[in-house]
Amino acid sequence: MCTSLNACRKVRLGLRLATAAMALLLPILASAATVPTRTLAAHPPGAAIASAHAAATDAGAQIIREGGNAFDAAVAVSAVLSVVEPISSGLGGGGLWLLHDAKSGRDIFVDGRETSPASATPDRFLDRNGKLDPERSQNGPWSAGIPGLPALLVHVAQKYGRLPLKQSLAPAIRIAREGFPVYARMARGYQQKRAVMDRYPGTRALFSPNGKPIAEGDLFRQPQLASTLELLAEQGFDGFYRGRVGRQLVAAVNAEGGQWTQAELAGYSVKEREPIQFRYHDWNILTAPPVSSGGIALAQMLQILEPYDLKAMPEARRVHLVVESMRRAYRDRTFYLGDPDFVQVPQALLTSPAYAAGLRASINPDTATPSNLLSGQPTPLEDDETTHFSIIDAEGNRVGATQTVNLLYGSGLVAPGTGVLLNDEMDDFALKPGTPNAFGVMGYAANAPKPGKRMLSSMTPTFMESPDKVVVLGTPGGSRIITMVLLGILGYDQGLDAQQVAALPRYHHQWLPDVIDAEPGAISADAAAQLRAMGHTLELPPDEAAGGRGSSYVWGNLQTVEWDRRRNVLLGGSDPRNPVGKAEVVASP
Repeated sequence: MCTSLNACRKVRLGLRLATAAMALLLPILASAATVPTRTLAAHPPGAAIASAHAAATDAGAQIIREGGNAFDAAVAVSAVLSVVEPISSGLGGGGLWLLHDAKSGRDIFVDGRETSPASATPDRFLDRNGKLDPERSQNGPWSAGIPGLPALLVHVAQKYGRLPLKQSLAPAIRIAREGFPVYARMARGYQQKRAVMDRYPGTRALFSPNGKPIAEGDLFRQPQLASTLELLAEQGFDGFYRGRVGRQLVAAVNAEGGQWTQAELAGYSVKEREPIQFRYHDWNILTAPPVSSGGIALAQMLQILEPYDLKAMPEARRVHLVVESMRRAYRDRTFYLGDPDFVQVPQALLTSPAYAAGLRASINPDTATPSNLLSGQPTPLEDDETTHFSIIDAEGNRVGATQTVNLLYGSGLVAPGTGVLLNDEMDDFALKPGTPNAFGVMGYAANAPKPGKRMLSSMTPTFMESPDKVVVLGTPGGSRIITMVLLGILGYDQGLDAQQVAALPRYHHQWLPDVIDAEPGAISADAAAQLRAMGHTLELPPDEAAGGRGSSYVWGNLQTVEWDRRRNVLLGGSDPRNPVGKAEVVASP
């Protein structure tokens, strides 16, 4: 109410001015409402590829420039890696690929994991004393599963690519025929496994021509592998699994004492599965379901860590909590995970936030939980010898692909006439319950071999999606794959870019053995002392912690690409630990 005439006039004048001002502002406000304050790009400005070898990255870029999409490029990258990284992967191995089809919006997990031959019963891998025989599970014909990668390449090319398989495989065929320079890791790895590889005529002819072992700088030609790739390009699935190549593969295995059949080779099939999906802070995480153990473990670890502000914590407290999450996830891996076509995996329970909350409640914030205090019985409820690549294209399609022959040069057996080096993936089964495999992990009935069953894997290709970023990442590393991907996700969450994430120092815990292992620089001396005071056992490089036996080597070969939608830029990160890797951004034409 006005208390005087002058006061009432001032109120009426103020109302008229406010009304006039609002009339002027309304069109401006209406216009502003139609323009978002943050414009996010609908499509990437080109393509980004990161792989463990420059020749493979270049092949993927070539296919993109020839009109292919991310899936065609992935076939090219994978095939070239199969040629130039026999130490890590190849047509004689398998792979797990995570795809995003931008047109449909679908995310697809393509399972090209190897399968167990019918003859590979657990007793075949025991010595006369009933103990696991690593010689048989890691070397030679009995160690090899039925390969899956060739079928995976055909499947992805035919279902998701738009170029002929012949075009996408052309770079690999050319490099196999013309050769490439042997690099240090390849030569060093051959020397480490030469005693096994020289047993087999097909392997000796390829890696020790004229009795002279390959050496760094040599031109390494694989004409028989080029012919096998040509048959795959021309005939698809039948070019590898049936016909001449199929017969030669079976003959090679059986000649060395193994027992494969043409029927089980020709009966191999790729599986499509639903990726695991969960939230971590502002990120939607899509990752590998079983037969990979990685996705379930990631869901458990990240949901355990969700409430903590890790970035703000002192180093020792942060490492302690991350390690405790690793410890619990790897314990569950041991008992529950296997091929979902053969065993019932309690995936919904293991990946639920409520289950993670229960695991979190068991963590003492000041003291390590000894692994032997976590039940060693079921409750009633992959290292350098693997490779990974990541791709995003201009349409928004993306591929995260991890593939392997398992250990260094797989089984060591090259099938004569094919150029195909066979895997030693049978070691990834729980061949003797409770006995650790080559990576120190063990399992029980859920991961026991059966005819046609796929062995449990640690390969963990992963997508991350926030309101303004899209990321693809993955790495080799045996049982350390999962924890490396975990640390990569935490790095992105704390604001690092692709190359910084690829370079992050790494540490690892896998329940048993009960020890934190770390790269140089991953854990400071002060934090190491505090962690030991909390009850942790650490294996650090000797120059990092006096008296530590340690692992003086570095791990993995992380390859990642990132699309920043706010700036509409693509970034690639290739692990600096690997001098022959390469990340490349390919501009749109």
